[in-house]
Amino acid sequence: MSDSVTLTAVFTPDENGWTMAQLAEWPAVVTCAPTVEEARAMLLDAAREMIASYRDEGREPPIGGGHVEALTISLAA
Repeated sequence: MSDSVTLTAVFTPDENGWTMAQLAEWPAVVTCAPTVEEARAMLLDAAREMIASYRDEGREPPIGGGHVEALTISLAA
């Protein structure tokens, strides 16, 4: 893995008004905070910790490899 990688952060408000943050390319990296700014900082920290954990185990982090597609879902009852 190179020295840096650009990933997609997804920020979603939860039912309590907090912001859930998750990496689209690595969904296991997820956190929640009161604001987007705090969620962003916590997500970066969580990603660094996950990378360190994988490397401590002698493995490369499973970043990417998936795909993104749009799905249309009917909202009719």
